[in-house]
Amino acid sequence: MGLRFFLIEDDPVVRKMLEKLIHESGLGEVVGCAEDGLNVRAADLLHVDVVLIDLLMPGRDGIQTMKALRQEGFMGTFIMISQVENKEMIGQAYLHGIDTYIQKPINRYEVLSVLKRVANHMSAVRSLESIRQVLRGLEPQTAEARAVSKSSALEQQAQQLLLLLGVAGEAGSADVLLVVHWLAEQEAKGRPVRELPPLKELYAELVRREYGLPPAETIKEARAMEQRIRRLVLQAFTHLASLGLTDYTNPTFEHFAPRLFDFADIRRRMKELERGQTETECRMNVRKFLTAFFLELKRT
Repeated sequence: MGLRFFLIEDDPVVRKMLEKLIHESGLGEVVGCAEDGLNVRAADLLHVDVVLIDLLMPGRDGIQTMKALRQEGFMGTFIMISQVENKEMIGQAYLHGIDTYIQKPINRYEVLSVLKRVANHMSAVRSLESIRQVLRGLEPQTAEARAVSKSSALEQQAQQLLLLLGVAGEAGSADVLLVVHWLAEQEAKGRPVRELPPLKELYAELVRREYGLPPAETIKEARAMEQRIRRLVLQAFTHLASLGLTDYTNPTFEHFAPRLFDFADIRRRMKELERGQTETECRMNVRKFLTAFFLELKRT
């Protein structure tokens, strides 16, 4: 089944070009368009898989529109269309919900590469869910089947933990699962990982294994993975802090806050939330989070 796309772009020429490329690629269909984000609601995107959205638009820009749609409950994928090369602004876009971006002026091959990568990623996630459902009712008969079952159980545990941390719907959850599988493979080879390698190297390796992209595309997708995971960690951090602010004896807060993060940072974030501060000044230790996340899975 093809993907359903929605375009939010103020330039009619770009909209037409994207619609033509999506149609010609065979990846799906464009089910709706808007020239700005002011009048788009999550209710308009009920059957949409991917939203391609311009960063700079009159009225309400792409980041503001994404934040509003996320708050209204849209859980699909955002691909940003950007003529801006400012790293801080692109970073903010990742923090607020994009999964990857396409640089303007529009290049046919880049668009197709990004769309195919996103489609393959979404297809892989759906396939893994189907495999999990089938394996739940099967008794493994072979070593290979037992290995698949063990991998499936690990994924289920990871999904449950992501749900507890309030980030199961984040795009970075699929990337965290890739990290978890990599760590499990290292242990199976007798190389337990006490500390992750440099994250940029790890992300590049995971992208090469998962997508088999050329070097330039590998670097770009590794950066996108880095931003998605960072956004997930930030959301988990804020979720735990909000639980502690509401109820300091909350079991999820008590168990995970000091294990996944520096507790002093959690306390600072709680004070920020108490003041109504949406952005945090705390620094995230992503490496610590990923390592501690995997260790928590081993305890269950």
